Amino acid sequence: MNNRELIDKLNSEHALLHEEWGQIFDTWDAYDLQYAARLANCISLERFGRKIYFRGIIEFTNVCKNDCYYCGIRAGNSNCARYRLDEEDILKCCADGYAHGFRTFVLQGGEDPYYTKEKICGIVHRITEEYPDCAVTMSIGELDRDFYQALYDAGARRYLLRHETADAEHYASLHPAGMALESRMRCLKDLKEIGFQTGCGIMVGSPYQTSEHLAKDMEFMTEFQPEMVGLGPFIPHKDTPFRDEPAGSVDKTLLVIALTRILLPDALIPSTTALGTAEAEGRQKGVLAGCNVVMPNLSPMEVRKKYMLYDGKVGTDMSAEAGIRTLRAQMEEIGYEVVVTRGDFTYHGRNQAGE
Repeated sequence: MNNRELIDKLNSEHALLHEEWGQIFDTWDAYDLQYAARLANCISLERFGRKIYFRGIIEFTNVCKNDCYYCGIRAGNSNCARYRLDEEDILKCCADGYAHGFRTFVLQGGEDPYYTKEKICGIVHRITEEYPDCAVTMSIGELDRDFYQALYDAGARRYLLRHETADAEHYASLHPAGMALESRMRCLKDLKEIGFQTGCGIMVGSPYQTSEHLAKDMEFMTEFQPEMVGLGPFIPHKDTPFRDEPAGSVDKTLLVIALTRILLPDALIPSTTALGTAEAEGRQKGVLAGCNVVMPNLSPMEVRKKYMLYDGKVGTDMSAEAGIRTLRAQMEEIGYEVVVTRGDFTYHGRNQAGE
């Protein structure tokens, strides 16, 4: 089968063989990308209409105990000016976001031991008490199952944890000793079992990534059935071991996005800040390739430039209001409407096995 026939097979069966995934990633061209993106866009329109869900990100700490080789806030980066937001700072971000129509808040940060289970669960509980019509999404890395359960009990209902790669050797090449794919996968399994809407994802074009790795990623997502998938191009940071590595391709990222939408028709897939950083119209292209979420930054202006996971991150010099206005305009340019809703995940008549 040629690649377009394989894309049609994916659309009808929601799965491909390992070698079929490999064929697509080894041999795709601009026509295959166009075909996949058009199909993914049709699926997204059928499921969600011309609606884009806003998620307000609050980057509440750039302190991290880990030393991942790709990340600008890695523990070993002595050039990073560290900060932490306290509970009142975070609640003020929520108040500003709520006033602008946000009904989902994403609390994102490094793996910062300062935020104990009691501390962070207390913050989540306050948010859910003060904004009962809002959803709280957490993105704070690998924790033990009891911590995840406590976050769920406090009211958080979504959790983003990119798996980064489904290949153990590739994972080891991106992380220092002491971090292992087995641990990441255990966390994702725990989150699903507890009841979180769970998000995974990868950086497309990360160092040492091969078509074989991407095939394994797609197979993992086929089996795991995430409710959310974060996909963006790898962008190097000047203060990391990968500073001289080439950035990931925007087109290849769009291909992975489109294939993921075809594989997981009902998933929440953000058009990421990394896409918008890599290319001026990257976010719009992401939506046209099947994305249905955008995530403006609600963090205070004074900390924006300190949460620099990669070089050149867009939006760090814009207020929350200006960023929201810009994203609304970008979506309207391509005929989409930003909606004020929690945007909960649904299976549109399919069961949890995706059938």
